[in-house]
Amino acid sequence: QVQLTESGGGLVQPGGSLTLSCSVSRTIWAFASMHWYRQSPGKQRELIASITSGGQPNYADSVKGRFAISRDNVQNMVYLQMNSLKPEDTAVYYCNGKPPSQFIPETWGQGTQVTVSS
Repeated sequence: QVQLTESGGGLVQPGGSLTLSCSVSRTIWAFASMHWYRQSPGKQRELIASITSGGQPNYADSVKGRFAISRDNVQNMVYLQMNSLKPEDTAVYYCNGKPPSQFIPETWGQGTQVTVSS
């Protein structure tokens, strides 16, 4: 079973930057697409960034222009570069992999906490 492991979260001041990493055990090609979600206390989990197997990114309006998703198909890694961070970006960030078949369950990482505060 393929596993996802996030890292890189932490405390950052408003306006700062962080890069989250998602390590994919085995091969990233097990997934048709990779995604980053986030969840703040009392809120639903929100899809914020996606990248296809071909490298095409897509972003939620809330992070467009500030965040960048990328992937390294050799190292089996997915990244989320976060710039111009705001307090409202504070959340647990989750890496997600969606398989090529609807009959295979998607895979989630354990999450990494990002706190934006002065």
